Amino acid sequence: MSTDRADPIRVLFAAPAGAWETYREALPRAFDAAGLDVELSRDIPPEAADYLVVTPKGPIRDFSPFTRARAVLNLWAGVEALVDNPTLTQPLVRMIDPGLTQGMVEWVTGHALRHHLNTDLHVTGQDGIWRSHVPPLAQDRPVTVLGLGELGAACAQALAALGFPVTGWSRGAKAIDGIRCLHGSAGLETALRGAQIVILLLPLTRLTHNLLNATRLAWLPKGAVVINPGRGPLIDDDALLAALDAGLGHATLDVFRTEPLPPDHPFWAHPKVTVTPHIASETRALSAARAVAANIARAEAGDRMDGLVDRDRGY
Repeated sequence: MSTDRADPIRVLFAAPAGAWETYREALPRAFDAAGLDVELSRDIPPEAADYLVVTPKGPIRDFSPFTRARAVLNLWAGVEALVDNPTLTQPLVRMIDPGLTQGMVEWVTGHALRHHLNTDLHVTGQDGIWRSHVPPLAQDRPVTVLGLGELGAACAQALAALGFPVTGWSRGAKAIDGIRCLHGSAGLETALRGAQIVILLLPLTRLTHNLLNATRLAWLPKGAVVINPGRGPLIDDDALLAALDAGLGHATLDVFRTEPLPPDHPFWAHPKVTVTPHIASETRALSAARAVAANIARAEAGDRMDGLVDRDRGY
């Protein structure tokens, strides 16, 4: 692709030093492959930057000096730490990356199958006891996916392809082939009451904070499993612990209100909780760099960027 620019596109990389080491070679290769003439640096003056590539925990807190910037491109899918920043008036773009999606599909299907097959019984039960547990077929294990965005829809379809009857829930009405799609308050209750495995892949907004509270956890059948690779505050921690003690089957959690999860947090010691250290889906530099380059190419061509955040909705 070519543009009418006389000067290079100036892209400021504003993320921790470790991220720079990861992206300093991947991004220029992606820009070259997209036909973009880009100056990439960590030291571009604010008034000269055309685009910002950031992480929520990066060095920029005040975006007001970046008067020329056409967009702020986040390297993460989650934007809750950025979307309410009053100084960030430029278009905000969340990461939509095939590598991010594939990683999430692999993690979610792996843990869903782990609980469906009850593999923990045999992995930890090497004690000479012949345990003849036979799980039901996938077709008899209803799964609910809360959140039908890019990641949720991909995970729902992957599980449906394995034979699970999948119900998806979202705030607004959606239609996805092979998935029973529900929405709204009544739809949420129906989706939870019928689920043996629940997977949370919602964005964190004021409307989804503590979505799974004591009332809604009580809608789940006894023995149901909760899998959360979305955002920690989607679940009320105390309510989840109480529900596990009252008959909920298990919770596999990859995200938490405080990360790393403090060593004294009760999740670590609870026999019905599995903690994984926010590894469900990492942004991979090569595929993420291609996504950033493709979005800048779209913007330079006057097209809409993928992942443009709706500030009112929060994602």
